[in-house]
Amino acid sequence: MLPLLPEVALAAALAWGAGIRLYAVVFLLGLAHTLGWWSLPAHLEVLAHPLVIGAAAFMAAVELFADKLPLLDTIWDGLHTFVRIPAGAALAAAVFGDAGTAAAVAAALLGGSLTATTHLAKSGTRAAVNTSPEPFSNLLVSSAEDLLVPAGLWLALGSPLVFLGVLLVFLALAFFAIRLLVRGLRRLARPASRAGPPAA
Repeated sequence: MLPLLPEVALAAALAWGAGIRLYAVVFLLGLAHTLGWWSLPAHLEVLAHPLVIGAAAFMAAVELFADKLPLLDTIWDGLHTFVRIPAGAALAAAVFGDAGTAAAVAAALLGGSLTATTHLAKSGTRAAVNTSPEPFSNLLVSSAEDLLVPAGLWLALGSPLVFLGVLLVFLALAFFAIRLLVRGLRRLARPASRAGPPAA
């Protein structure tokens, strides 16, 4: 196995997962360490503290409920723009805490960017799905996200190289989705700009 490959995959998985289900990521890794299923790096062992696991479990349950309701999930995603991105950067940096300050800072920069991309793709896609008049598409997408995060973490821990390959495909799809969303927003803005100011 390539040097640092497991660490790179773990940092990428944490940053990616934080952009979708931050609290579930923290809870699952903390629980896995506590039960002896997998050992956290030294700088991430705080995730296994009972207070952290309890808080993460509570917030994951709240998010599980909020994410299933149209409009509320969009508000939740908007508010968590200020939570997920710095948290993803911090989690990625902690993986390389023993490798020196430079490595940790680089991991934070790359991890934060990855979290931001994932978060933007998720929140933008969900906002688009919410325009559908029927309620089932939102529930289906949210449930898929619930399964995607633990599956991604499991893959990153068990097959780091495979996870990184899948992540590249995910990022390509995310950039494509973001591009489509930006185009849609521009088209919505054009009629308003052409209409000009209202008559006095």
